[in-house]
Amino acid sequence: METLQVGRATLTWLNGGVNYLDGGAMFGVVPKALWGKKYPSNDKNQIELRTDPILLQIDNKKMLIDSGIGNGKLTAKQIRNFGVLEESSIESSLVKLNLTPEDIDIVLMTHLHFDHACGLTTKSEDGYESVFKNAVIYTSEAEWNEMRNPNIRSVNTYWEMNWKPVIDQVQPFKEKVEISPGLRMIHTSGHSDGHSIIIFEDNEDCFIHMADLMPTNAHQNKLWAMAYDDYPVTSVHEKEKWMDYGYNKNAWYTFYHDAFYRAIKFNETGDRVEVLERNRYEYK
Repeated sequence: METLQVGRATLTWLNGGVNYLDGGAMFGVVPKALWGKKYPSNDKNQIELRTDPILLQIDNKKMLIDSGIGNGKLTAKQIRNFGVLEESSIESSLVKLNLTPEDIDIVLMTHLHFDHACGLTTKSEDGYESVFKNAVIYTSEAEWNEMRNPNIRSVNTYWEMNWKPVIDQVQPFKEKVEISPGLRMIHTSGHSDGHSIIIFEDNEDCFIHMADLMPTNAHQNKLWAMAYDDYPVTSVHEKEKWMDYGYNKNAWYTFYHDAFYRAIKFNETGDRVEVLERNRYEYK
């Protein structure tokens, strides 16, 4: 498992699963002639996407950024349609670190789409139960409200089995919340109405988790938004704001979906100065 140290923060990527989605949908109006130079696709025009939570350890607190695609919760049709090649094995990843799901203190949910939230619950005798029973779960108020009352579009990704078992653990916030000194969640909207990003700053050190505003390294261009975005113009403006912010700080940008990079550090002009590549052979 890849690890990155940013000031007081230690980040470790867990195995949350992998799926393959249509490249055209992932890059919206951007022609394949452009995005195809930056991210490979298969013969079905699908691109490989991880769904790997990040274990974030700060000041003796153990946190997760998102929860993976889950295990044993998708139907055969969903597995086919979403191109799921591998489901989550979060518990096995934690065991390698001498941890269990009960050791997780906080879960930071950037948003609650199924590929981020299915790992919050698991099947039980009575239906479903919480996986991280001792954790406080943070997500934006807008996201939490839509999760429980999805519209005609979002009903296909906000699932009752992912929220009902954890309802007593969720602590929604409005615009932003400081989780611990230097660690903030900030509501951006864009990809979903309640989408949030995560920023950690410790003196000169900084990482920014853009979540699905920049799902892969190939989405660095501020104008490249997904067809999956509910509010793509908002995505563009928020990406511009927080990319400029991070460039000026020489921040690391971390990824949940990227199949090739775990994190990339950019300089003031947006050029890569350091990278943390994903070990693509670790789970084979």
